[in-house]
Amino acid sequence: MRHLRSVYFKNFAAVMVLFCLSFAILGAAFAGMSYSFVIRERSQGMLDSAGTAGVMLRSYAQQWDTGYESFDMRSMLALTADIAGYHMLITDGQGQIVNCSDREVSCGHTGLSVPASAVSAINTRGKFQGVTDLGGVFSAPRFVVGAAIPAGPSQAYIFVSDSAGRMGGIWRSFARIFLAAAAIVVALSFITTYWLVRKMSRPIKEMSDAARSYSQGDFTPRVHTEGRQDEVEELAEAFNVMADSLERSERSRRDLIANVSHELKTPMTTIAGFADGILDGTIPPEKEREYLEVVSSETKRLSRLVRGMLDMSQLQSVTPMELSSRSFDLLEVCCQSLLSLESKITSRGLDVETVLPEEPIYAVGDGDAITQVVHNLLDNAAKFADPGSVLTLKLWREDGKAYVSVSNRGETIPPEELPLIFERFHKTDKSRSQDRDGVGLGLYIVKTILDSHRGNIFVTSREGLTTFTFCLRLAKQRPFPDKNSIKS
Repeated sequence: MRHLRSVYFKNFAAVMVLFCLSFAILGAAFAGMSYSFVIRERSQGMLDSAGTAGVMLRSYAQQWDTGYESFDMRSMLALTADIAGYHMLITDGQGQIVNCSDREVSCGHTGLSVPASAVSAINTRGKFQGVTDLGGVFSAPRFVVGAAIPAGPSQAYIFVSDSAGRMGGIWRSFARIFLAAAAIVVALSFITTYWLVRKMSRPIKEMSDAARSYSQGDFTPRVHTEGRQDEVEELAEAFNVMADSLERSERSRRDLIANVSHELKTPMTTIAGFADGILDGTIPPEKEREYLEVVSSETKRLSRLVRGMLDMSQLQSVTPMELSSRSFDLLEVCCQSLLSLESKITSRGLDVETVLPEEPIYAVGDGDAITQVVHNLLDNAAKFADPGSVLTLKLWREDGKAYVSVSNRGETIPPEELPLIFERFHKTDKSRSQDRDGVGLGLYIVKTILDSHRGNIFVTSREGLTTFTFCLRLAKQRPFPDKNSIKS
């Protein structure tokens, strides 16, 4: 029953029903037209034979000065009928049969009369035509045509008849040819339709099977595409794109759980170990303060991790469409971010070099979110810069976009690490030893914010100089206050 409800079966059944219905209508039309054609052609041939026979019989009667009822006329009529292939009758002006093409000496038709309607039809329309027994002249209905014999010794009519079964046989021959051709066409159509519909429905069946696999957590199945460039092919390609996205999301989810578990495990183990040590007296009282400070540090680190994950959730809930209606002064953002990190920059003995324009540069997006981007980049640069080196902040516009770059002098990031630094919880071995307070979310948040703003970020690290550069679209007007800004 499930197979009978399938899209494949429904499409196949619908196509075949329409096809058979079309052939039935075509067959009925062909049957009517072919029967009319056979009757028309046959009757015309019989009328032509009647006219030819009438002319010959009239000439014979005039030449031998004999009437249509003579025995010699019967021989002539029989010869003419044999040549034409029909049965012939001759009647007088009142419709009484005076001779026929039978070769018997005593003809059973002589003396009988044809219906007056037949004679009247010849007189008014010039011919008579129909399937009839001529008022009992024939034992069974026959196809009969009648015409007048022109300008004879007396008024006379000739009736030419043929078996009605023979007429039907000719039509049935046409019908058999049509039915044979139709059967071949239907068979070929059945096979072709079966193959085409099955081929078209195969991707849908594969999508159904793949969707069931996805519901069970297996995202590996894909729908086979054949490059047909039709709607089903486009649907299959879109389904595969969706499957790739789901697989990446599932992989990211698992990585996130693994990373969060890893990041939470170390501080929680430290906190639990030192707290238990203080409670059970393993740690001497004079060292309790020292270890409580470690517990406090680890607790703050957990707080930063939770806050960073909340920031990620909030950032991912904002769509590019919402941000496209906002604008802000990027110059003001850069200055505020730099001032907020003044104490940290000073504590590391860093010099700051700025290359900033005098006029505001308005960019499309949320000012608070981009403030977090600039703050994270400056904080990251100050954290890993060599003490006493120079930290550089630049802002400029180019080709309809605003660019911001942050540079610092320090250890070079290995080339193999560059593609990974924007991933969640990623830290290089170098930063793990120097950045005890970090949770590995700063650059990921930067990338997430810029992706939501349809911006790009690039990083280069060569010969101790590391530079992060990002760009945003320029706004066409001054910014307006926005109460729904993303909070950093």
